[in-house]
This record gives sequence, structure tokens and C-alpha cells, in this order.
Amino acid sequence: MTASHTALQDAAQLFAELTGDRPEGIWSSAGRANLIGEHTDYNEGFVLPFAIQYRTYAAARIRQDGVLRVASTFAPGAVELPVAELVSTFGGSAGAAVASRAVPEWAAYPLGVAWAALTAAGRSEADVPGVDIAIASDVPVGAGLSSSAAIEGSVAAALNDLWRLDLAPLDLAKAGRRAENEAVGAPTGIMDQVSSIMGRADAATFLDCRTLETRSVDLGLEREGLVLLAIDTRVEHAHASGGYRDRRAACERGAAALGVPSLRDVTGADLDRARDLLDDVTFRRVRHIVTENQRVLDTVAALAAAGPRAIGELLVASHASMRDDFEISVPELDTAVEAALEAGAIGARMTGGGFGGSAVALVEASAVDAVADAAVRAFADRGYTAPHAFTVLPSEGARRDS
Repeated sequence: MTASHTALQDAAQLFAELTGDRPEGIWSSAGRANLIGEHTDYNEGFVLPFAIQYRTYAAARIRQDGVLRVASTFAPGAVELPVAELVSTFGGSAGAAVASRAVPEWAAYPLGVAWAALTAAGRSEADVPGVDIAIASDVPVGAGLSSSAAIEGSVAAALNDLWRLDLAPLDLAKAGRRAENEAVGAPTGIMDQVSSIMGRADAATFLDCRTLETRSVDLGLEREGLVLLAIDTRVEHAHASGGYRDRRAACERGAAALGVPSLRDVTGADLDRARDLLDDVTFRRVRHIVTENQRVLDTVAALAAAGPRAIGELLVASHASMRDDFEISVPELDTAVEAALEAGAIGARMTGGGFGGSAVALVEASAVDAVADAAVRAFADRGYTAPHAFTVLPSEGARRDS
């Protein structure tokens, strides 16, 4: 039995405990890893993430009293909110419901999705019934694999069906982002939600974060005998933390000083002028975004022309940029990347928002154990908590499972 099957059963069992009944259906959405393109999403740039095999499941059923009730295996108790109070609860300032403790932070994700999806569909609170939702997940929390987007995607898919909202996958992704930005108060971009909801097996999703145009990019890992190995440093991070906000603010300062709407409009040819205009820290933040955007484009081109073995140097350069220019790596992430490369990985980089979480390494399938063991030894040598290494398989996005 796989871990995903266990999580699906956990959601069904929790639903039975919550309601004494069976769910009308179970929906799921994937966690994600980002192959390349970090912090470019909220700068209207380019990203290349992929959905992974670890998923979050939402067992759900309509109820007739107009109440939304959510429960999860990762928090005690259930949280209830009348559908009629969705707008008043989440329609104010970003994160207000969480800050005031009107809604626990974990529950703001599914309840915020309900509000955002209803609003996106142009439906009123009076149009839809209440719903019971029970959530279980096997997406590693705190590993930089977007457990939050998996929650949002599974709940959005469930409500889209149960409420007959007729929202397209991209609209569901937008609702997830809005929930995270406004209901929870975390200033993230849309990459995680698009990848979680719109993923495809053995492919990454190329996303233009300005136009929101997407296309699947074949990775060809199975054909080439390669796998992607995630190395979870077990250093937990929080997207709503000051470090993330500081980086986003620096990008906004840089764009304003350069007279452009966003750093998407800055090219490599503009960096000399940027160096003269900006203080050193802001310049390095800008340089990361500009060069990372180009690395995403170069990676897509290399995959099409020569396959996954051609992208190793781009992954390594991406990590160096995040370590030195954007300064979002930590010693454990650097150690994971260095150990993987020394053990023969084709390329490696940290993935996710930074300040902890996971690195991802592109390795020969036959070398997975050797690379994982090298990371464990390197962590032990430096006195760090042992990392957790596991393969991540580019997988399908949101779906109905039963």
C-alpha cells in the first residue's frame, strides 16, 4: 500500500468520524517541487515547477444547514463557519481573520478557498449549500513542497464539483492564491497553485506569471534513467515570515527605482545601470530575479533540444544565485547541494521559498542511494539533524479520486 492510499483512507476515516456518514466524493491535489525559477513568480517572471506524487485529500459531502465544517488530521477539532459569513470573515484586510483568531490559521486555507472560489464564480453565499470537508495529506509539511497549495487545490476541486462552480483549472489556482494571500495573509505568487492543480506525469509546467499562460514541458526522466531526489533538511520555514516579505519588498524597491512595473521588465543588459542606481543588497536581489528568469527559459530550451542531462549547470547556477544574491539558502541546504554534486548528481539546487525546506538533485536512478547516503554523512559531519531523502515523481495535478 502506498503512502497516498493511506492518506486517502485517512481522509475517508476522518470524514466518517466527523459526520457518521460516507463522503459524496474524495478529491486530491499534489504537492509540488520547483525544478527552477525561484521567487520569480511574484515578479511576473517565469517558473518551471512540477506536481509530485505526494497528495492532499479532501473527503466532502453537502450538508443542508448552510454551514461549512472543516477538519484535518493535522489539527485537533473541527472548525465551522456559516457560508453566509464567508465574505464578512475574509473580505477585509489580508490575514485579518487569522490575526484576530476568528479562524485558526490551518482552517483559513480551506475556508479561504471556499470564499475565493465562490467569489471567482460570481456566485452569492445564498446560492450554495454547506459542506463537510475532512482533509488528510502525505505531503511533507515544512519541506518546501507546498503542502498549503495541495490543501487549496484539493478543497477547490471538491467545491468546484459540489457547488457546480464550473471554474477552469487556472481559475481554481487563482482562488488558491487569493486564499493564501488574503485569507491567510501569506504574500505568495501563483506558481505553487498552478503546479499543484495543473501538473502532468513526467512533465513540468512552464508558467509565465505575467500572462498566466501555461504549457507542459516533457522532462523525459524515465526515458533517460534519471530521477529527482528531494533532500529535506528538516529545517522548517514559514512563508509569512519576515525573510520572505523582505525579499519581496526589495524586488518592489528595485523595480520602482528602475522605473518598470516589475522585474520581469529588466533584462541582463540592464544590470549595469541597476548596479549604479541601487544599493548593494537591492541590486543583488534584482540580479537574482533577472538571471533566474533567463535560467528558466534556458532550461526549457535545453530540455527540448537535448533532454534532462543538459540542465545540470543551470540548476547549480540557480542555487548559487539564491545562496549569494537572494540569500535565502541556509547552511543545511548548501550542504545538501554540495554533497549531492560530490556524489555524482547531474545538478542540484534548493527548491521552494528558502530559509529551510528541501534541495532537489537530478541523479542517475542507479545512484539514488549513494547520493542520499552522501547527504546523510555530510550532515552528520557538520552536526546537523539527519536529512530525509526521497524521490519526487512528476505527477498528475488535481483530480477526483472517488
